[in-house]
Formats: sequence, C-alpha cells, structure tokens
Amino acid sequence: MCGAQVGGPDASTIKPGETTIQGQVTADGTPVSGYVRLLDSTGEFTAEVPTSATGQFRFYAAEGQWTLRALVPGGRKADRTVVVAETGGVTDVAIAV
Repeated sequence: MCGAQVGGPDASTIKPGETTIQGQVTADGTPVSGYVRLLDSTGEFTAEVPTSATGQFRFYAAEGQWTLRALVPGGRKADRTVVVAETGGVTDVAIAV
C-alpha cells in the first residue's frame, strides 16, 4: 500500500500505473525533515514514511480520499486532506507546518 525511498522520492522511481501521492513538507517556506502519515477516509492510520532532507515524501495508495499528517521536529504538525487520488495518477501535495 505504501512505498518510500531512502533519501526521498525521485521522479524516475514512480511506478507506472500506480496511484501515487507525493509532495514536500515545508516550514516558513524552507523544506523540513520529519515524517508524513497516511490516514484513510475514516482517519485510521495506514502508513508512515520519513521525509528526505529536502522534505519530500511518496506513498503508493489506493484510489480515494486520504489525509496526510506531517510531523516535524519541535512538535509541529499539519494535516492536509488529499481530495482525489486516482488510479494510475500522481497527486502532488505541498504541506506547510
């Protein structure tokens, strides 16, 4: 259901035909390292990946509505609902904490 690459996602590693949710976490416009959690439409925890040094993350998920929760040092967090994740598509998300 999820996939992460150590060091962060690279566009060349996107799996053709997979439903991909990816993006970057920033604080005050600067990329930050931390973790991003994937929650299903009921709010249940599904997966978690570390961000890269440049704040990037990637999940492979099923089609539907998902919530992303970014957790970064200093106890800051942010939720961002991904409205549409389509089969075979790539959903890019910017999360500011």
